[in-house]
Amino acid sequence: MKIGAFVPIRLDSERLPGKALKEAAGRPMVYHLLDRIVACRNIESAKDAVICTTPNAIDDPLVVAVEAYGASVFRGDKDDLIKRFRDAAEAFEFDIILQVDGDDPLADTQYMDLTIDALNDDPELDAAVSSGLPFGINVKSFTRKALEKVYARYHSQENDTGFALYFIKSDICRCQEIPRLTPDHEMADVRLTLDYEEDLEVFRKILDGLYAEGEVFGLSTLVSFLEEHPEIVSINNRLQEAYMDRSREKLDLEYMDDNGNTQRIYL
Repeated sequence: MKIGAFVPIRLDSERLPGKALKEAAGRPMVYHLLDRIVACRNIESAKDAVICTTPNAIDDPLVVAVEAYGASVFRGDKDDLIKRFRDAAEAFEFDIILQVDGDDPLADTQYMDLTIDALNDDPELDAAVSSGLPFGINVKSFTRKALEKVYARYHSQENDTGFALYFIKSDICRCQEIPRLTPDHEMADVRLTLDYEEDLEVFRKILDGLYAEGEVFGLSTLVSFLEEHPEIVSINNRLQEAYMDRSREKLDLEYMDDNGNTQRIYL
């Protein structure tokens, strides 16, 4: 089985443009995420970590940075993430695809491997997703066959918001949830996704406190650090409700069910 990772990133985000190249602990945010992906025991090489971006010139600096790291780049459709992934899958010929959001630079390596393991262990599964972790830590994996299933039945071609729900919340795919391994991995009030200036401040404080070159700290270490520094959590957690409201407003995902009827996915 050929296994790789797809990470969708564009530099023209509305609220924090260029966020993937913003620095924390002296390195671009995208490098911190790539470190975690490359640390997976299921990912053989940095070349198997693919940043899926667009052909737009604004994303050229991202391509330069990713290639300097040693990871791969695929440039595809701007708004249709399903098509971008499908075209990337054809180019890289992965059988199993770890999918990590570019906004989640501290996504957890251990759970990345667990979602991949689930697909390796059960050939009937289409997708696997971690659950019960702090917001911005959960990850998912899906098979190439699952991607083809979704591609054959999805309707909404502007799916930048919520595209993963086709794999984990529709009846197109059979998805398994991977629950948290320990209560120590729970922290309900923390927000660890990069969308606002306040989020960037949080990541900078965390990485200034925990980053060490050549090492990837685990989720237990991260949670312990935040429990010791509640003032960091309070910087951005008030933004979560508005973030979710905006995501619900933007979500527009439709697909064809087994009977040929159009179904809509809701958060």
